Amino acid sequence: MANRGPSYGLSREVQEKIEQKYDADLENKLVDWIVLQCAEDIEHPPPGRAHFQKWLMDGTVLCKLINSLYPPGQEPIPKISESKMAFKQMEQISQFLKAAEIYGVRTTDIFQTVDLWEGKDMAAVQRTLMALGSVAVTKDDGCYRGEPSWFHRKAQQNRRGFSEEQLRQGQSVIGLQMGSNKGASQAGMTGYGTPRQIM
Repeated sequence: MANRGPSYGLSREVQEKIEQKYDADLENKLVDWIVLQCAEDIEHPPPGRAHFQKWLMDGTVLCKLINSLYPPGQEPIPKISESKMAFKQMEQISQFLKAAEIYGVRTTDIFQTVDLWEGKDMAAVQRTLMALGSVAVTKDDGCYRGEPSWFHRKAQQNRRGFSEEQLRQGQSVIGLQMGSNKGASQAGMTGYGTPRQIM
């Protein structure tokens, strides 16, 4: 972890707002899913943000998680290091993030390495893991282990194919958003600039 002193003023307020986004219930659900998904001897961490961060910080659990979402022999991270060296652990977190992006997690849903390593934004880590779970449930390729109701299924592309005749028919229809042309006429209208006759 970074050797930083306490923050004050606006920095402190910003950090407190970030920390309020962290969800302890979501942490429990994510831990349960990761342990079940990895299907190895991964032990549950004690509850709490600091323990959750410490559990994920070396990157080994994250790498095992992303590897478990692929069929055997197609794992994106072939060698997972159990090294205690800081740069190796940060490198593993970066490998997980690249693999998650390749797997289908949007770039906007992916946390920065320092968010986990320094514990700056653990809510962003939770969002990334939720997005990863959602993509895994949506793919439905048999590699996801866990309750499908734990994550939201992502919307799928639904292209529609219209014939040329259907497209031509649609051009002659006035959409209801444009209003209606029924009952409208110019009867009683006078030319521009002519005063109305009121009797």
